[in-house]
Amino acid sequence: MIMNKPKTHGDGKFKLTDFRIFGADSIIESGVLAFHCENISIGNRVYIGHNTIIKAYYKNEMIIGEGTWVGQNCFFHSAGRIEIGKNVGIGPSVKILTSNHINDFMEQPVLHNPIEFKKVVIEDNSDIGVGSILLPGVVIGEGAIVGAGAVVTKSIPPYSIAVGNPARVIRSRKK
Repeated sequence: MIMNKPKTHGDGKFKLTDFRIFGADSIIESGVLAFHCENISIGNRVYIGHNTIIKAYYKNEMIIGEGTWVGQNCFFHSAGRIEIGKNVGIGPSVKILTSNHINDFMEQPVLHNPIEFKKVVIEDNSDIGVGSILLPGVVIGEGAIVGAGAVVTKSIPPYSIAVGNPARVIRSRKK
């Protein structure tokens, strides 16, 4: 019996020269997997924690700005594009998703429905709490804080604090 070789998107192993840009003094810890590195730009002094998956896509880009810190066990999928600004803190186990299945076609399983792509932007000096999930199309405004475990379904204004599922703004950081 002849078996077909299984298809794969790769094993996630990489060399720093595989990235579109890999900034000076940046650190990628052991266990990090990266896919489509040619579409990932990492600024200077970026830290990416153990066992994080940074999954770019063949047609969109992932940009991680200088001075950003990414905790361990995160999952970033930039099919729709991810733009992370400068000096952003991203806690462990954060998930950033930029695509979802359109659910308008009842005659077939959701899995086989068309996919919609939407960019996620995290502006400079923001902080994303442990275990948060950012869904397609959201913008986290400059200096905003997303509390631990929040599920962000709508954009968060600059200098706001948002918590919960779904995340809601509870106050402004401005005095």
